[in-house]
Amino acid sequence: MAARDLYHYSVKHALLKDGWTITDDPLEMTFLGIAMYIDLATEKVFAAEKDGKKIAVEIKSFLGSSLSTNFHEALGQYMKYLDALENLEPERKLYLAIPIDIYDTFFTSAYGVHVIKKFNLKLIVQ
Repeated sequence: MAARDLYHYSVKHALLKDGWTITDDPLEMTFLGIAMYIDLATEKVFAAEKDGKKIAVEIKSFLGSSLSTNFHEALGQYMKYLDALENLEPERKLYLAIPIDIYDTFFTSAYGVHVIKKFNLKLIVQ
């Protein structure tokens, strides 16, 4: 299992503060013989609908020496986890949690906006 990303606990605390219940930390899955560990799985119940909304959150700090390499690794993991969730837990939506400075400098660029739209990335920015 990979080490906790730098701001893992910050994202976890923000989700808890927003009313989410952490159900798995990490969410462990095996899909087609490959073990996977998504950083957090959460569930939030909307009282008015009485249906639970489930998400999984992959947390990335982008601390490596190359932003481009960090981005490609994050996108690759996101796509792998998305495929597994679509097959194993289709009701659970996947989010990528990123630091606000990375969002402001990379994900708001023309390329970042393009990638968000092309791959329908769901982001948590903190």
